[in-house]
Amino acid sequence: MRLTRSQLMKLAGVAGAVGVAATEALVVRNERRRRAYTPDEVREQLHVRYAAATSNPPREQLPPQDSSESDERGAVRAWGRRLRVRVQRLARRNQ
Repeated sequence: MRLTRSQLMKLAGVAGAVGVAATEALVVRNERRRRAYTPDEVREQLHVRYAAATSNPPREQLPPQDSSESDERGAVRAWGRRLRVRVQRLARRNQ
């Protein structure tokens, strides 16, 4: 049995509709799971994630720092020096 062009188009349309329905079923299932949490539970999870993301790592895991740039002002000064050097190089290059 050979399918005609119109039958192929109908078959493609039905396959598309089945695909959309299956995707919608997945979306609804995920939405139901998401809504299963109370707002307090969501807030608590966000606080836990935030605390984990902003906590300071132990000292032994930090990379070694230069003693001259260990404080914040020293780091800002070093950044400013690097920026000035790069700007001067660009200025010389464009002359």
